[in-house]
Amino acid sequence: MNTPTNVSTQQVASNATAPATSTRERVRTAVSEHGPVTAAELGQRMNLTPAAMRRHLDALLADGLIAEREAPTTGARLRGRPARAYVLTEAGHGAMPDGYDALASQVIAHLIELGGEQALVAVAQERARELAHSVRPAVEAAGDDPDARADALARALSRQGFAASTRPVAEGTPLAGVQLCQGHCPVQHVAASHPEFCEAERAAFSEVLGVHVQRLASLAHGDHVCTTFIPTPAVPRAQDAGPPGPHAAPGVSRHLDTPDQTDAHQKKEQR
Repeated sequence: MNTPTNVSTQQVASNATAPATSTRERVRTAVSEHGPVTAAELGQRMNLTPAAMRRHLDALLADGLIAEREAPTTGARLRGRPARAYVLTEAGHGAMPDGYDALASQVIAHLIELGGEQALVAVAQERARELAHSVRPAVEAAGDDPDARADALARALSRQGFAASTRPVAEGTPLAGVQLCQGHCPVQHVAASHPEFCEAERAAFSEVLGVHVQRLASLAHGDHVCTTFIPTPAVPRAQDAGPPGPHAAPGVSRHLDTPDQTDAHQKKEQR
């Protein structure tokens, strides 16, 4: 009598002690290589028990990295529930390692070699102009309130994959503002060597919001998030504001009249 040899005891023990995340990455890679592929086919290829394979597939489904579809058939369809096969989703493809960063760095290096630093600056500014153009409608629709405009910018950036959020700071003071946090940067690898991309993006935010903003932290420089300070007191728009005083926060004018000063000015004009 032959004993089952699908999965050996040694293989099961090895799989049980392997890190779950590492095995899950192998399952995702196998789906990428062989999909659409069934759980049974994956288990056979990877020497995993049906229960272990189901656990990893369920986790990948929950994370949105794979999707189920009806398995293709090569003959007459049998009765009963059709077999399910798995393929990578768009998010799953995006999570796979690629060579885009290396390619982008090579292209940038070649660009500088041909056109100098001015060519790099031009590319960074053009990218920033396109970004500003895409988020401007949402920001303008938020009206003139600085906090609302900052929130609208964060939402518009999140729709483009920047994972942006806002957090108020120093509320109720002349230094009040909002920290715009971006948890993802599409050009992080390139910007680490070429800060022109970060500066162009900062300038685009300033232009769209109408106030001077300041970049405080950057993923490209090793920080865990890109952080930009946006002043939110009642201040003039960037095109109307004069130079700030020596102790003014970014974008905060030191020439705003108090109510008493306003009354004094009005009486002087009446004379």
